[in-house]
Amino acid sequence: MVVEFALLGGIEARVGGALVDLGHTRQRCVLAVLLIEANRPVSIDRIVERIWGESFPQRAQGTLYSYLSRLRRRLAATTEVRIARHSGGYLLEIDAFAVDLHRFRALAAEARAAEDDHSAASMWRQALDLWHGDAFAAVDTPWFNALREALHRERYEAELDLVDVRLRLGEHAGLLPGLAARARADPLDERLAAQLMLAQYRGGRPAEALTHYRHVRRRLVEELGTDPGPELRRLHQQILTASPSLAAPAALAAPSSPHPRMTTATPVPRQLPAAPPVFIGRAVTAAELDRHLNERGDLGRGVAIATIGGAGGVGKTWLALHWAHRNAAAFPDGQLYVDLHGFVPVGEPVAPAAALRGFLDALGVAADAIPADRPGRAALYRSLVADKRMLIVLDNARDSEQVVPLLPGGPSCTVLVTSRRRLAGLTAAHGARSLVLGLLTETEARELLVHHLGPKRAAAEPQAVSALVDHCAGLPLAVAIVAARTAGRPGFPLAVLAAELQDRSARLDALGTDDPIADLRAVFASSYAALDPTTAWVFALLGAAPGPDIALAAASALTGLTPARTRSHLRALEAAHLTEEHVTGRHRMHDLVRLYAAERAREPERGRAREEALRRLVDFYVDAAHAGDRVLSPQRTPLAAARPPAASPPFRDATTAMSWFEAEHACLRDAHAFAMEHGLSRRAWELAWSLDTFQWRRGRLPERVAMLRATLADVDVWADPADRALAHRLLGRAHVPLADHADALEHLRRSLALSEAIDDGAGRAQAQLNLALAWEQHGDDRQALTHALENLRIRRTLDSPHREAEALNAVGWYQARLGDLRSARDHCERALALCRRHGFREGEAFTLDSLGYLAHRDGEHTEALDHYRRVVALRRDLDDAYEEADALVCLGDVHHALGQDAEARNAWRRALALYRHQGRSDRAEGVVDRLAPVDGDPRP
Repeated sequence: MVVEFALLGGIEARVGGALVDLGHTRQRCVLAVLLIEANRPVSIDRIVERIWGESFPQRAQGTLYSYLSRLRRRLAATTEVRIARHSGGYLLEIDAFAVDLHRFRALAAEARAAEDDHSAASMWRQALDLWHGDAFAAVDTPWFNALREALHRERYEAELDLVDVRLRLGEHAGLLPGLAARARADPLDERLAAQLMLAQYRGGRPAEALTHYRHVRRRLVEELGTDPGPELRRLHQQILTASPSLAAPAALAAPSSPHPRMTTATPVPRQLPAAPPVFIGRAVTAAELDRHLNERGDLGRGVAIATIGGAGGVGKTWLALHWAHRNAAAFPDGQLYVDLHGFVPVGEPVAPAAALRGFLDALGVAADAIPADRPGRAALYRSLVADKRMLIVLDNARDSEQVVPLLPGGPSCTVLVTSRRRLAGLTAAHGARSLVLGLLTETEARELLVHHLGPKRAAAEPQAVSALVDHCAGLPLAVAIVAARTAGRPGFPLAVLAAELQDRSARLDALGTDDPIADLRAVFASSYAALDPTTAWVFALLGAAPGPDIALAAASALTGLTPARTRSHLRALEAAHLTEEHVTGRHRMHDLVRLYAAERAREPERGRAREEALRRLVDFYVDAAHAGDRVLSPQRTPLAAARPPAASPPFRDATTAMSWFEAEHACLRDAHAFAMEHGLSRRAWELAWSLDTFQWRRGRLPERVAMLRATLADVDVWADPADRALAHRLLGRAHVPLADHADALEHLRRSLALSEAIDDGAGRAQAQLNLALAWEQHGDDRQALTHALENLRIRRTLDSPHREAEALNAVGWYQARLGDLRSARDHCERALALCRRHGFREGEAFTLDSLGYLAHRDGEHTEALDHYRRVVALRRDLDDAYEEADALVCLGDVHHALGQDAEARNAWRRALALYRHQGRSDRAEGVVDRLAPVDGDPRP
């Protein structure tokens, strides 16, 4: 069945002429994204970003999967469309001509390349007839809105291109009414003004044409402060002098088209540099390049253009030359090549006029026949290659402006461009296919290094080879430099070079050479030099910032710029391939690029500004973490010394707070270490305190102990007794589940003594509760009950219903473990009532867990089941995976007691997955033992 898709209006699909129900707007948008990128893979993150922008839902990927599943079912009636999974994203396989947007662009390209104006006019009309209202009608998202605006500009330019063709065909009379109306609506468009003036002049209305010019000039001066451009001024002068060149086409003589004088018979240029002697990896990328260039060239839908983007040293030219030589036979009329020097350590980029001069020389044009001006050279170049099947390789381009004059006009040529920047202009205006070259995989980098070293030498020092590969971080240039340093020195130990590269502060020196083209620092410097000053400073600060990556809010704090301005600079760095948005909203640098950026940040004149920026970033992390913890555990007594945050992310609930902590955790950990190293120990202490709840709920207990232990030494020096008591209490409590009984008792007793010394009742009570937990972990429930009773006694003298509920539950729990079930139930029920009265949901979860234990022990399994189900639900609401795992084990135990083995198996397997994720191997083994009798395969 014939399938057709419409995007130039509403988002619609027809199969065999019948309209297909594509579902709601958001689902249609998913299909639209895939149709726009027809036959090209689109990552899941990019689809999510385009559909929802920055306000994507918490479970955006799950929602996306459901949309794709529904779309597959609704398009199942045709075999001509297939939505396929493709390496981290999706690809819609389809004949691009079935999509009106691609058909419009293809017809536009054919119209521009048409040999006569009658054919061009017909193609322009066919292209414009595809439009039916606004593109993506009823869709309102940032990406679709921007695309709609760009497409409407394409449509507008196409309409004006058709006007030009019709003017050349002498149809000025029929054009006048429409041009006049359009000029009234858009009085500042000089191209439109010129078309109207020419139509008026040819229609015998020169006075109206001159009046319109004066009107346009006045508006331009008043509203934009500028005069008309040279083209419109030239037309005005021609009308004033009644230039014969303005006569209607029928009155003009046939134009002459002399051929340029050639030096010899037309040569076949073979300008490609030598093919790379070795090409390893990149098979997937090379295949993608084949699809981008060969398919489009075979279809004859305009010039096939592909851009290879990526960071300096990533192997763009390597790939381009490999592909060009492998496909040279497909271009019998020759290959043109120019290194545009867009990013070089020395010298300036090649001007398009100079590149054109080189091409014309290669094409055999005599020196005295080459036009002096760039437009003349470009026109002659396009004429000479119009009907030829040629490959043009434009290497190391600085920007689209440098490339556009070098593009051929005919559809038979293929253009391959490499650049360290994303050449968005080529994609938007010329339909170029963009390919970003990533790093080598560890396997590919190892294979490349072993090829250079030789298998025998590599096998002699396998550990050194692994270290060298690791330090090169997948960058082909770094691998090549390492290989060059060892070349010709067969006795040089690889371990010596690996040790040199181990030192991060000297790694770029170790990857240096005397040749600036192959010196890693010089390569990075040429990319850096192309940045504007503010973007360059942002780049340097990102290199100095603690953490493996950074989010927009943190980057804004670091730079001191607004989020909007910070986002703009981050996009500029990403376009220059100096950073990447590896997940939506988070930006990172390649390890070696980061070392270079950090060097720039450490420049002496930037010392004060760098320190202020990094202090702002630490302050942001501390303030945001403190705000997040207040959402996770509002019952915690806040730090007395904590300052009001200047600004912090808004956390709607525990889920958003936990998600923020998950995303930022590595950065928070590194910020803590940075604060300790740079004398910001108070801020480090506040950050350690603020991470407490998150680390508990995620079972990051060894890390918790390490962070608190690192902080405690400084806290004991400068903090008041209350903070010191709190620090020791937190560290003692962190030791408890790790079975570090002696360490736990040492710090908890120290905490208790400090609290008693300053008569801090709340501190004493909390220390007693934690001592109870320590003795429980040690297997002495009676000693634990003693401390729990003392905790309850103190809590009853304080006005703290949340903590009193916690104390009641603790007493009830230990009474239950010791067999005093009646007293245990009484204490726990009173605790539950207090928790619910005061909205203490975490306490409610702990208390229900105790009541579940009591009911299960009493043989009331149905009651226990109800309690544990509520515990699991509460833990999920609190996003407390650590306690949820324990609750799931208990839930499974009750199901098993009721003979419900399938339900028990399900609960235990969920618990097992959580335990393994949290690294709680002893707990995991206990679950495996439970699963064995009911399931021979205990894997989740």
